[in-house]
Amino acid sequence: MTSNITRRTFLRQSSLLTAGLAALSTSQAIRAASSPNTKLRVAVIGCNARGMAHIAGLLAVPNVEIVTICDVDSRAVAKGVAAVLKKQGTKPKGVADLRRVLDDREVDAVTIATPDHWHAPAAIMACAAGKHVYVEKPGSHNAHESGMIVAAARRHNRLVQMGNQRRSWPWVIESIEALKAGVIGKVSFARGWYTNNRASIGRGKPVPVPEWLNYDLWQGPAPERPYRDNVIHYNWHWFWNWATGEFGNNGVHALDLARWGMGVNLPNRVTCGGNRYFYQDDWETPDTIVAMFDFGDKGIAWEGQSCAPRGFEGASFGVTFYGEKGCMSLAGNDCKIYDLNNKEIRAIDGKQKDLFSFDAIHFNNFAEAIRDGKPLAAEIAEGQKSSLMCHLGNIAWRTGQTVNCDPATGKILKNKAANAFWKREYRHGWEPKI
Repeated sequence: MTSNITRRTFLRQSSLLTAGLAALSTSQAIRAASSPNTKLRVAVIGCNARGMAHIAGLLAVPNVEIVTICDVDSRAVAKGVAAVLKKQGTKPKGVADLRRVLDDREVDAVTIATPDHWHAPAAIMACAAGKHVYVEKPGSHNAHESGMIVAAARRHNRLVQMGNQRRSWPWVIESIEALKAGVIGKVSFARGWYTNNRASIGRGKPVPVPEWLNYDLWQGPAPERPYRDNVIHYNWHWFWNWATGEFGNNGVHALDLARWGMGVNLPNRVTCGGNRYFYQDDWETPDTIVAMFDFGDKGIAWEGQSCAPRGFEGASFGVTFYGEKGCMSLAGNDCKIYDLNNKEIRAIDGKQKDLFSFDAIHFNNFAEAIRDGKPLAAEIAEGQKSSLMCHLGNIAWRTGQTVNCDPATGKILKNKAANAFWKREYRHGWEPKI
């Protein structure tokens, strides 16, 4: 489970490998990538929750072979290897250290389904090692990393897809096309939401690290914290050291849809209110959030209710667009369009309710981009505009201040308290470098 290569040595070796790859064309860097029938060899990094969805989605894509499962949890590795073997018929390697994956020149691409604090550092290292990358949302832990992951993709000429998979769903594409064609006229405002019924995480206590977990690698680039019994695996979402709260967990999907539909990039003003209202426990991020993003002539609101399950429009997730001739609501897996008298004038049915199938569409787009040069549905620069909105919303909440931004760059204007949250501290030796 431990590595014989130091972190600094690995980064130096990655730089040397990158220098060699720079002399190669994209088609040369990927084995026989010019042929759509060539098998794409993929490693899955992170194999709990979304990682298992990555496995299911990838196995549904033609001519993709999962060759490695990587996780710091030995139980997750065994689970992932077994799932791949059962469906694929060939057994992938199982490793704990993602650096072993990046050393493997037989790996063409990686998918990253780790906690948020690993998203950008792992993706940056993968790009430097010559791998194409599919990274889960939000793709970055903080605003500074939003820029770094895009810069790494550009410098190393890698394709990086973000896991905001609705960009690939046919019924969503049809709905957004109708919106842009003027079905409800000029659109001035959008409201997104996410609701759930999350239980209290209680008060954790320090306990010995389980034998199945490499906690040193799990922490990776994040400042060290003692192992506690109420963080791993899922509850890390609610701690600032490792995550981005409900904004980066689910808000990013709604904000991405809203931004896409309205044709906007970055806001000029962000406000955010809310708190941890429902329980008094170790949960650090707000469980109730109401945020407003002002674009001058347009606005987007997002509401997150982590502990109150009743949603809006009959769904726990969605976005409603408001225009001069009516509104369009993408709620759950359906789209409904209403006139100004609240009469339904059109419906677009998502039909396929299996979200794993919808994941496969997004992974297939990733594979086709590598093999055939097709455009990525959620290229990392576009995805990070939505992630940056999440980071700005979190900054507004953490400071309790209105955050004014440069809409061309997203940079925070004249606010020392807000800028203090723009980037994070890293564990020594794990600082991401481009």
